[in-house]
Amino acid sequence: MPLTDLPWWRWRARIRSALHMLSDPGFQQTAWLDGRDGYGDLSDAVYRLVEDSWLDRWSAEKYVGSVFRDSAEAVAVDAAVLRVLRIVHQVGEDAPAAVYLGHQEWPEAVQAAREAHHRLAANDGTDPDLPPSTLAELRQLTAHA
Repeated sequence: MPLTDLPWWRWRARIRSALHMLSDPGFQQTAWLDGRDGYGDLSDAVYRLVEDSWLDRWSAEKYVGSVFRDSAEAVAVDAAVLRVLRIVHQVGEDAPAAVYLGHQEWPEAVQAAREAHHRLAANDGTDPDLPPSTLAELRQLTAHA
């Protein structure tokens, strides 16, 4: 299925982008720890995950049919959001990436993000193992209908 078949597909694209980055330890090393340009920092990814959707306030289930295709996607996204935000609340929103990545619960957050990312990518018919898109590519995708 194409990404654009859902009413709020732009939100889905931003959430998928965040989950993709949060799910890939190799990417996190090169982009967030080594400072690779074009992807934003870890705080940017967390913001994209919850910004317009308010997934930090209520369940992804609220968006089944508009952002998420089914309850299985919503459950996976909720699990990822809760794990990531638990760490954010413990270390602070502006902590350096190394603090997040070094947190004892970070591997569980990465795994939850990976499960959600893979589920959404598979349901959109895209390869979940491709490298994350740059923020410019994401902006270009979401600027056109």
